[in-house]
Amino acid sequence: MKKKPNPQGKGLSPILTGLAYVQPRRQIPAKHIQQISNELFTSLFVLSARFDFRPVRGKSYWLYEKESKFRLFTIAPTHWSGKAPGRYIGECILQDDMTWTIDLDESLSEASWFNELLEQERQKVNISLQQSSTLEDAMPVYLDKLPYYRRLLAYGLGLSLKTSMEKAGIKQLAYKEAATLLMYDKKCE
Repeated sequence: MKKKPNPQGKGLSPILTGLAYVQPRRQIPAKHIQQISNELFTSLFVLSARFDFRPVRGKSYWLYEKESKFRLFTIAPTHWSGKAPGRYIGECILQDDMTWTIDLDESLSEASWFNELLEQERQKVNISLQQSSTLEDAMPVYLDKLPYYRRLLAYGLGLSLKTSMEKAGIKQLAYKEAATLLMYDKKCE
């Protein structure tokens, strides 16, 4: 008789705990397409950085760059006992709605290498949004190229943004339709 390797199903427990963790903790408002696009871009940019810990909502983390690779750390630039692990990029915070914010270092405003990189990354997100048949289809669900915590956070981000789009009535629209709707709403104001 072959033994069952996990008869109590304990392997599901960490996964279910992780899925519960990424559920947005506050009421998610309706958001227009420009805000959705910006939050998607910023959050995916942070999630592309390497980190091996589970971020806590509302806590600050610091993004560094070295040799064109980004890493997220729990240590601020002023708290390194030795040399920092790279060029300081900015302070990142995971919000209650599972989106990320970045407060970029002021020195980067004139750094052409960084502005070019941001523009390239933003174009990737815009192309993905424009090529998807609906906005919902462009949201992250399961990004297998990411390690566990980043994959889990990307899933939570997708849930949050889908909820915002549903409340705004744009979830099933194509990107261009949602952008046109936003332009119409601005003209009516």
